[in-house]
Amino acid sequence: MAKNVVVIGGGIMGLNSAYYLQKAGHQVVVLDKSEMTGGASYVNAGYLTPSHIVPLAAPGMMAKGLKYMFNSSSPFYLKPRLDPDFLKWAWYFQRSSTRKKVERAIPIIARINVLSKALYEGIHQSGDLGDFQLEKKGLLMLFKTQALGAEEMQVMKRVQDLGLEARALNKAEIQELQPGLNSDIQGGIHYQCDAHTTPTQLMERFKSFLPQVGVEIHTGTAVTGFSSNGNTLTGVQTTQGFFEADEVVMASGAWSPLLSKKLGVKLPLQAGKGYRIDVARPTPVRIPAILMEAKVAITPMDGFTRLAGTMELSGINHQIRKNRVEAIARLTEQYYDTFKIEPAELEGAACGLRPVTPDGLPYIGRVRSWKNLCLATGHAMMGWSLGPVTGKLITEIISGEKPSMNLEAFDPERRF
Repeated sequence: MAKNVVVIGGGIMGLNSAYYLQKAGHQVVVLDKSEMTGGASYVNAGYLTPSHIVPLAAPGMMAKGLKYMFNSSSPFYLKPRLDPDFLKWAWYFQRSSTRKKVERAIPIIARINVLSKALYEGIHQSGDLGDFQLEKKGLLMLFKTQALGAEEMQVMKRVQDLGLEARALNKAEIQELQPGLNSDIQGGIHYQCDAHTTPTQLMERFKSFLPQVGVEIHTGTAVTGFSSNGNTLTGVQTTQGFFEADEVVMASGAWSPLLSKKLGVKLPLQAGKGYRIDVARPTPVRIPAILMEAKVAITPMDGFTRLAGTMELSGINHQIRKNRVEAIARLTEQYYDTFKIEPAELEGAACGLRPVTPDGLPYIGRVRSWKNLCLATGHAMMGWSLGPVTGKLITEIISGEKPSMNLEAFDPERRF
């Protein structure tokens, strides 16, 4: 039965939810407080990553964060602050960072990524959004030290055990696949199972297509409250008026805890800031790569090359730390012989806030206190990769269909 669905958030989660909901026959309204031109959905590395099977909450990560706490140019930065929500999240993160919990998460992360990549391919083949970059060149993990190489080799074996394509490359093979690399690079892993896109391009395609099929998109529309009847939400109050709803989808990224509090739902989640530098001129980069020691991702997108990096847990703010931007650029230059970042390109750097859960798994599904509220947030660095599958799962829930995969691991009210 067709329902009136209000989706709060116009990022990759919100627009994918709207895409699949309208296909299922629902009437959809998307609300976003911004003009939908920036943020995490626009500044990410564009990866579709079945290979990224290890959650952020892995053994040793909190120790790294504490080590880097007073170095804001570090790739993983925790800003020290006496904020109760942050301290509780940090405690949950530490409790989640065990080998047993990581082992439990690995096959779940692999499955949801594989499903999402197939859905990306389906969207591409449908022609709904016209043509957009979806290249299957895979992803290179490049290392300069044998220690990091040995660590990644273990991940590669797990990826292969899950039935995904990956292979180890020596120095000569790496140079053949990606000419112009620095001679310091000892080798790499090529995850052939991965693909990449251009986020800004795809977001514009969604924003153009959805209104054509009846989806209303309201920008500059901040949510101020909710109306309800018992434990059923009846609508959403905003700065631009009231929107009736049979179902509400909260796809508000890093802002989700602020909204969920209005409904009495406590959501452990922190904003993880990431940066990007775009280079709109020819570069030597042919294949997407993660520069392992630098913790920088680099992607050849449609019309430019993007550098992306950093996980900065410093609350909700859009302050760009120039020392971190500079570090991303200079470290990247140490991997490619002829790649130099210009001052104007550094000045054009932008940032986005990823929503990070304590265990590295997203929140997808209903909450028990409200009959018609779904959450679609908390995807951290896998957000871009998991957009379509999240939209599909949310649609299946609202339509009363059996979800494409077990959602227990993504329960918004799970314990940590």
